[in-house]
Amino acid sequence: MLKIAIISINQPSLNSAIKLNEYLSEYEVDIYGKKDLEHDFDKLICYEKIDTVLTNAWKKYDAIICILAMGIVVRKIAPLLESKATDPAVLVMSMDLSKVIPLLSGHIGGANELSDVIAKKIDGCINFISTATDQVKVFAFDMFAKKNGMKIENLNKLANISNRLINKQKVKVFSYKNIFEAIDDKNNLQLISVDEIDENTVIINPLKSSDKLQLKPKIYLGMGCNRNTSFEDIEKAFLCFLDKYNLALEQIENIASFEAKNDEVGLLTFAKKYNFDIKFFDEKQINALEGEFSPSQAKKFFGLKGVAEPSSVLVSKYKELIIPKEVYEKKITIAGAV
Repeated sequence: MLKIAIISINQPSLNSAIKLNEYLSEYEVDIYGKKDLEHDFDKLICYEKIDTVLTNAWKKYDAIICILAMGIVVRKIAPLLESKATDPAVLVMSMDLSKVIPLLSGHIGGANELSDVIAKKIDGCINFISTATDQVKVFAFDMFAKKNGMKIENLNKLANISNRLINKQKVKVFSYKNIFEAIDDKNNLQLISVDEIDENTVIINPLKSSDKLQLKPKIYLGMGCNRNTSFEDIEKAFLCFLDKYNLALEQIENIASFEAKNDEVGLLTFAKKYNFDIKFFDEKQINALEGEFSPSQAKKFFGLKGVAEPSSVLVSKYKELIIPKEVYEKKITIAGAV
């Protein structure tokens, strides 16, 4: 749940903060007001100096809504700014709640999104978004990453990419076909091969390391194992798999397997330890998948196209296999999909 601080500075702005709170019932909201002001809000957090409030709120809240003069807000938050990847969303509202401006962290921090929510809830409220990509309605890679749970690397390259799209210039995208097809607005975007990568390329790939703007989607693993394979052997194979492909644990979103493995103690123990909500798929689901998979013993024993590869595709977001199965100690198979 989004944690929001509403900061007021005088009696009118405190009255407005309390009113605004009524529109934000789905969020966790704290209201700050100067001490000795009149109110009947029993959870008001009182303060003496606005500097202290903003400094303490900076790391504590996902969003800060200031019912203050914009100049004050700008001056007070200036020393606190670190990065567009980590700074909280900062919004400024007029005291009559008729105007809202997402001042900082519009995309990644969610200020634009929150201001849009507020404007839609309050009759006549004007949402003044200054982010260029929103104003001219072009595709924004940082919003795409946020909405799809992708990690962003080399964020300092984003401005150049966004400006190219705003200026209707071509931007190359090195990614997988299914991810590229998931982009709604492909105007001036071109899917390319690895040998076409240049300084105006965005990479959407969880495996390749780059100095370009890179979005890293989550990876989903399909896992198969022989009957009664131990937790220790499964964990060892999993860690070897991560090491081989230079993957961090947090890049793995979930795991899956064939339904006949749903009572495998070692596999279930592994899923529990790493907090995976393991999914199991049946013969009909696996064999309904189109495309070819690596030869598998599952064909002989279960009449399946495979276990690791098709399971990874079925559980994944974009349904595209990116790491063919690896076999460990002739009893464990692991494959990866996005």
